[in-house]
This record gives sequence, structure tokens and C-alpha cells, in this order.
Amino acid sequence: MPKENTLTAIRTTPRIAALATACLLAACGGSNHDTPAPAPAPAPAPAPQLTPELRLKISATEDFPGSYGNVGAYERVSGTLSGEVDPKDPKNAVIQDLALAPTNARGMVEYSADFVLVKPKDMSKASGVLRYDAPNRGNILAMVNPAATPSDAVYLERGYVMLYSAWQGDVPKSSPARLTVTVPVAKNADGSSITGSYRSELVPTAATPVMTLPGGVFNGTMIPYEPASLDNTLPGYSLTRRINETDPRQLVPAGDWKFADCSATNAFPGTADPAKVCLRGGFDPKYLYELVYVAKDPKVMGVGLAALRDTVSFFRKDAADSQGVANPLAGRITHAIGQGTSQSGNAMKTFLHLGFNQARDGSRVFDGIYAHVAARQTNINTRFAVPGGGGGLRTDHTAFGQTAPRGLAADYVDDVSGRQGGVMKRCTATATCPKFFLGLSGTEFWQLQGSPVLTDAFGQKDLAQPDNARIYYYASTQHGGTGGTASIGYAPTRNVYPAGTVVQFNDTFRALFIALEDWVVRDVAPPSSQVPKLADGTLARPEQLVFPVMKGLSWPVAGAATPIPEFSYLARYNGFALYDFGPQYVAQDEAGIATLLPPHDTGRDYAILVPQVDPATGLTRAGIRSVEARAPLGTSIEFNYVATPGIVDLSNLTGAFIPFHKTEAARLAAGDGRPSLEALYGNQAGYVAAVRAAADDLVAQRLLLPRDADLRVREAAAANILP
Repeated sequence: MPKENTLTAIRTTPRIAALATACLLAACGGSNHDTPAPAPAPAPAPAPQLTPELRLKISATEDFPGSYGNVGAYERVSGTLSGEVDPKDPKNAVIQDLALAPTNARGMVEYSADFVLVKPKDMSKASGVLRYDAPNRGNILAMVNPAATPSDAVYLERGYVMLYSAWQGDVPKSSPARLTVTVPVAKNADGSSITGSYRSELVPTAATPVMTLPGGVFNGTMIPYEPASLDNTLPGYSLTRRINETDPRQLVPAGDWKFADCSATNAFPGTADPAKVCLRGGFDPKYLYELVYVAKDPKVMGVGLAALRDTVSFFRKDAADSQGVANPLAGRITHAIGQGTSQSGNAMKTFLHLGFNQARDGSRVFDGIYAHVAARQTNINTRFAVPGGGGGLRTDHTAFGQTAPRGLAADYVDDVSGRQGGVMKRCTATATCPKFFLGLSGTEFWQLQGSPVLTDAFGQKDLAQPDNARIYYYASTQHGGTGGTASIGYAPTRNVYPAGTVVQFNDTFRALFIALEDWVVRDVAPPSSQVPKLADGTLARPEQLVFPVMKGLSWPVAGAATPIPEFSYLARYNGFALYDFGPQYVAQDEAGIATLLPPHDTGRDYAILVPQVDPATGLTRAGIRSVEARAPLGTSIEFNYVATPGIVDLSNLTGAFIPFHKTEAARLAAGDGRPSLEALYGNQAGYVAAVRAAADDLVAQRLLLPRDADLRVREAAAANILP
């Protein structure tokens, strides 16, 4: 008998017995028609609908430094939220392996998530805006800190409540400041371990006898999946090496590597250890190693997204938790805006794409979302998921995170894969889409495959974006950093050119976040999207770029002027192939089970385009050009090249800077094709005037806050650029 029929029989048997007893007592089937028939026994009452519980535990409340305008003092509240996810709720059906997660006596799946609040001490002074910042691999990248960044005080002066809470289930609690969420491990019905194929890249930066799992440039500090067996001679286990991504893989014999710890004093094969790999002769930094093994005990990582949904909903709406513990924000939140940077920005897109912006009660979780420097999505909902992964030309080139749609619109069509539906398909169906900002640095185009959000998959036409979305390209920037010449460092053995970009987007982000608040809270339309386009030639194939001659410059290394090589453009970028991870993998959602590792290259590719540059300066032409791009001191280049001989790669998430010559005489003598500082500004006063004009124009466009404009002008006046 099928299981559901057996359960039905068990439920109905008592009722049948009761009816039979009543029938005997009333002489059912007898001939006395004067006796009234008994009333039928009432149907059993339906089981009450259980509501998932949420329990708040506050572990610390401490003063937050400073006082902020009319809002006054703030405090920092830390703790955990322990919650339940209902596996029978259709809103959770998208979560991979939720049906295989252990449940408690209430039939619920449990989680526990760390959180931090920064809130006004007097909540009557709060503006009603809850700003959520998603941790990046457990790290709070956007912790408001006016002592270090005075302009961040704007959020507190405006009465924001800042929330940071965990969503990624494989983050180790390596420090008290790291936010973690505990999610369940999926098991077979008999309680035994689920196993499956898993792949990792081991990328040594120096010679070493041993590498620690899980490996990877981006994911290396996360909790690894344990191998099902330490016997690497079994089917499904292999270690290969190659120098560059496109080189043939060379198999390392199973007898030459083991799951073990080893060292100079504990030679190969070392001591058995499921979290480390020991290699006979050691790992050579010129090689890229790829490990494939049978792993066990996959975490139900998607529960982390449900935890985020329910955490924000609780702080936004509930008076108290399930046991009556008061919500410290109760009754004071009217709007919620979510933000994530880089990997966590990708996670916010995945949160939206998988439908989690619909709360359990059907309402909207976030009224606004800002996905900052976030070109891709995060692989959090696959069996043996890798949410901490990234992407690159040499490493993580075929990693998870690149099969979910790049296009935003609900009716987006991916002509390369044939799939339909963009990031906003599910929220459109449930009327829960937020107002949405996407921010892109130059790195997102060169390394992280960013252009498909702007064009069709073949790169032949610009896409129209949804009315509720804006996309902003931060011109001539790298993935992060403080900007300014003080941020530039030069290690000629590591990067071909001085590393970093003088141009930064931190000021731009701050102004745009306030614009998003205005749009969400006051319905004031934000600045229009500012992106490179095919239509005006500002978005181009990499081979179409023409940089000016840049040569004859130097940069200090350990106090000594060190020559910068003449710039040589190699048109090197991270391509974007359509990969097949196997028939059980749900590519559209980055879900399911990957059975082909490494994945199969289908031979179909997405077009990658990049921002076109000004042939006179080498700076990009489109997008939001910040003060440093409008009054430049040199060429901020959105990429850099690895200097290691034989390695074909872009410097990870890093740009380059080549200064202008100070005088026309020096420029001409060197043969540099760009203008000199002297030609651009004449003297120091001219430079300050150019900075002031740039800042005033950006303020007028709502792309720079007045306080940041004043700061940039003061910095320019204090700088020793020209006589």
C-alpha cells in the first residue's frame, strides 16, 4: 500500500470502529422503524495549522560611539534568532533537499542565525528605515563606522536601523565578529549519509607539502565537505594539475596524494586527515590543482535564505517572538532595504530570483535591494553547494554561480541556453518585487562576466531594463578599495602594473543608497541608469579597445622609484561558456544535483563586452565618472595582469594605475600619448578648480553627497599636484 494510503487508513480506522459500535447499539438493520436512526459521528477536527516558531536571544547590548544629529545616541545589540522552516509550506518548496532535512517534534526544520543591530537608543527617533547588510562569507563588510569613515554618519543621522544577520551555512565561527548560521544536514530516510560528487581547486601561492580543504581562491576559509572515504583509490576520486585553465589536465597518481596532514617533519603520506590533502613532493605554485572526490553530508544551504527572509520579517513586523520576548524594533519599522556587496550582493540577487522576497504571509520582505558590485548569482541552493565561490580567468573559471540568469526582467530570454525568465520572474508573479539597484565596477566586466545583464546573450542589442530597476556602472574602477594615490601599491613580481585604481565608488554608493531610500520611502525617482551601451559605442568587444601610449613612468617600491613597464594591452578577459553540470542540475536556479564535475563545455558562449575607453586618457567613457575620473591624476585601468611567467591570468579583482607625467616636456620626452598634469590643469589652483567643478556637477545629479564633495575639494587643496 502506498505510504499516503496507509496514513489515511490509520486516520480513518477509529471512525469506522465508532460507527460500527453505534450501529450495534441502535440495532442497525433491525425491523423496528419507530426507533430513530442515530446521528452520524462528527468528523474529526482538522489538525491545527502550525506556525513556525522564532526565538530571539540577545547576548549583548553596548553603546555605539558618537551622537548623530536629532537622533542622538545609538546602541549595538547582538544575539541569535533560532527559527523553524516548514517543509510543507509551498514558499519553501524551492529549497534543495529540504525534504531530507531532520525535523523536530513539530515537523519543522530548525536553524539558528547570528545577528547584529545598530539602532537608536530612543527608537521614537528612528526614521522607520531598516537597512539590512548581508555579510560576505560571514564578514560584515559594511559595518557603519563613522570614526573611520565620517560620511557614514549620514545613515545614523537619518535614523536608520542597521541589521546584519547570517545567511551562509558553511561559515566557521573563526572569530566572535564573524556571523554564522547553523543549517541542517540532509540525510537519507534511514539516517545514513547522503554522498555525491564534489570538486575543489587547490591553488598554492607558495611551495607547500599540504593544502587545506575546501580550497579555492574565494572559498578557502569555509567549512569543507568531508570525503565519504579516505581511500582515494575508489571510483570518483581524482587529483589533476595544469598550469593554465585551458591546458590539458595531468592526472596525479592516487599513490602520490592522500587525505592527510603532512610537513617537513611528518613526510608523505602523513597522518590521515579528512580536511587536508598531502602530495608527494609537495604542491608547486605554478600549477592549478583540481580535486574531485565523493563527499558526504550536504548541508541544506537554502535554509539560510529562508532564515534571512524570516529574520527581516520578524524585525520589521513582529511585536515579540514565539515565547513573548519583545522585538527591540517593534512598531518602529515601516520600510526595509537590503544591500549586499560582491558575493553577498550576488546572494541578494539569488534571494530575489528564488522567490524569497515573498514573506510567509505573502507580503514583501524588502522594499528595496541594492546589489553592489554583483554581476552573478550565489550557488547556495545546490546539493553540496559552494556559496563562497567566485569566478576568474584561470581559477574558478568553471565554478558554480554562472548558470542562473543575468537578465533582470521577468520575460528575459537567454538565447544561448534557450531558457526564459530573469531574476525578477518569481517576484513579478507574486507582486513582491522591490525597487532594485545593481552596481557594477570595471572588474565585473573583465573578470566576473558582467555585460550579459546589459545586452542579449549574443551581445548584439542593448536590453531594456524593468521600470523598478536601475543599473549603475562605476566608471574606471576595480572591485573595491578606498581609491586615491595612497591606495596604489606596486609589487612587480606579482602584478605587471601598479595595483589599484585611484578612482573609487564609495562616495557614489553612499549617494545612491540615499537615492534608493528616497525612491522607496518617498517615491522620488532616482537618477537614471548609467551604463555603457552598444547603441552609442561605449560598450565594445575587448579587441575593439584602443588605449593611448603609456610609458616612461615610475612608482615607488619600498621608497625607491621603480620603472613601470610600457603599457601593453592584451585584450585578456574571463570568457563565459555555457556549462552542463548534468541532468539532475537545475541550471536556471543554480539548484539540484551536479553530477558532471568538472562540468561539460557545451561549445556555446555568451558574448562578453567591456566599457570602451577614451583613446586620449585610457579612462572609460560611460557610466558614473566620479571626481577622480573627471579630474584625473592618471589612468585608472579596470584590470591588471599577473606577472608570474607562464601564468595567463588577470590579477584577482584588481585594477591598475599609471600616472600622468607632470609636465609636457617630460611627457613628450617619454613619448606618452596622454595629456600631462600641466596641460590639464596648468597649476595647483587649476587642479582644485577642476575637482570643485566635478564635485558640484555630481552633487547636482544626486551622485555625490555635499559632505563628500567638500571632502574631495579639501583633499585636492591639500595635495601637492602642481606648483
